[in-house]
Amino acid sequence: MHDVAVIEDAAAAAVSLDPVRARMLAELAEPQTATTLARRLGLARQKVNYHVKALEQHGLVELVEERRTGNMTERVVRATAAAYVISPAALAAVAPDPQRSPDRLSARWLLALAARLVRETGTLINGAARAGKPLATFGLDAEVRFARPSDRAAFLAELTDAVAALVSKHHAETGRPHRVIVAVHPSITADADPPADPPADPSAGPPADPSAGPSADPSAEERTP
Repeated sequence: MHDVAVIEDAAAAAVSLDPVRARMLAELAEPQTATTLARRLGLARQKVNYHVKALEQHGLVELVEERRTGNMTERVVRATAAAYVISPAALAAVAPDPQRSPDRLSARWLLALAARLVRETGTLINGAARAGKPLATFGLDAEVRFARPSDRAAFLAELTDAVAALVSKHHAETGRPHRVIVAVHPSITADADPPADPPADPSAGPPADPSAGPSADPSAEERTP
């Protein structure tokens, strides 16, 4: 069983989003038979078998073993992953394109970047799994508090310069390209909406853009295209 599996097929995504089947996937984090699963969910065994078969057809459930009980053969199944992510590839026709309207201060552009990250990483994960090869990736997660908008602007300017310097230092004309994404957004608390930013500091200027994209003031309120 994988920790996380990426669903790229639209039909598999539809199957996984069914409320009953989603509950089954959660229960099948541990191997179970249709009988035990039916008991846990309060459903008829025949109905459970129907749903399990649909999940299995789309690679969301796998056979662990078969047990002979009297004149019956019970199948023990489990989910293929502990958690699932639906890739934007499953909705390819309407998937967001971050190249359409790049704007470093747009929350929706950030979301488009995140969607592309999920799509591309999912494709790499599934491809590496099929090839039986390891996949080299790296992730970094941190949290920072800004007392004033000018502090955030200064942070973004330094971050932009640092990333631009690293890209310039290590970039080569040959070799496999790697995508680098840096995101900054307000954290979300579990019990409340994020607090509003204090009034913008007019002295805060825009950071330099290493990719020569559109320039904007990072101290401004987040906006959408």
